[in-house]
Amino acid sequence: MVERGYSTLELLKRVKVIEPANPNKSTAIFGGKASGILNWNDLAHPHFYTLRQKIRSLFWTANEVDMTQDVKQFSTMTEREQDAFLKIIGLLATLDGPQTDVAAKLSDYTTDPSVKSLMATIADQESEHNHSYAYVLSSVTTLDKQLASFEMGRTDEVLMRRNERIVEVYNEFAESPTIESALKAMIYTTLLEGLFFYSGFAFFYNLARHQKMVGTSTMISYINRDELQHGKAISDIFRAALAENPEYNTEEFTEWIYDQFRHSVEQETIWSRYVLAGIEGIDLEEMAGYVKYRANKMLRMLGLSEIYPEFTDNPMRWIRAYVDSFDDTKTDFFEQSSRQYVKTSDLNGFDDL
Repeated sequence: MVERGYSTLELLKRVKVIEPANPNKSTAIFGGKASGILNWNDLAHPHFYTLRQKIRSLFWTANEVDMTQDVKQFSTMTEREQDAFLKIIGLLATLDGPQTDVAAKLSDYTTDPSVKSLMATIADQESEHNHSYAYVLSSVTTLDKQLASFEMGRTDEVLMRRNERIVEVYNEFAESPTIESALKAMIYTTLLEGLFFYSGFAFFYNLARHQKMVGTSTMISYINRDELQHGKAISDIFRAALAENPEYNTEEFTEWIYDQFRHSVEQETIWSRYVLAGIEGIDLEEMAGYVKYRANKMLRMLGLSEIYPEFTDNPMRWIRAYVDSFDDTKTDFFEQSSRQYVKTSDLNGFDDL
């Protein structure tokens, strides 16, 4: 039985740094008891150690990527490609910036020290992702265009409309931290990590397959690899927290999740058509199918059923050379036990980045 100090209907309390009267092994992810002393050999969820090791093994920094050729190539791209490049960097920065803060806020309220450590690792990587977008822009364009790209998250109407629910859910958790709002914030974190970035990623991979902006594409592949592991970690934490709080494992909450996925697919499709129209090598119908395919994969990772049965296979086959992926094994709804995932293939060297 999970031991908590108060009702799950109450606001979560910021966890004290050290409480020696409590056990080292946490009694719950949220609302439990723990001393604050982290022993990786004595965890409530031992596979969280493996998750952290995988994420830590991906360490990299933006300035390791050689942007020399990209500096020369940016001005040779079409005006449409340059515009899409700047808009998509603006999108990615808008999404990755808050991820650092959300991970930190989840850390403030979790009573499991291993989750705190995982969130600290994720927050650090998300911060580097955000830095990488500034690094790319500073390498290829003028300061005024760099600033305009980062302003998009609060000025571009299509992008703002696309992000409305993200803003709502994240701010709800920040202002009213409960177990329910934490669970919802984690759902949106998995959506960001596994769905919202992908039309943008596809744009850069498409440039790379045409031998354009390969340095930027390499950077994106590093970020993509990180996000897949973050999505895995957050989904596992979510499922463990839900198993500890079965009162939220309801048809109503399940339908809420499905609704967020449907809405997110719709908004991602609208965004991709807005930003990728006229880009050589991108088929917008294939992209719409790819977004649904990604949604199915994320739902399977959460232990839920697919909602787009006609998109169980990747319609953008070429992108598999650039994207790490999980397997297609589905488990029972919100099963608590750890799942094992593998990369899709070793089609080329990008899988080894």
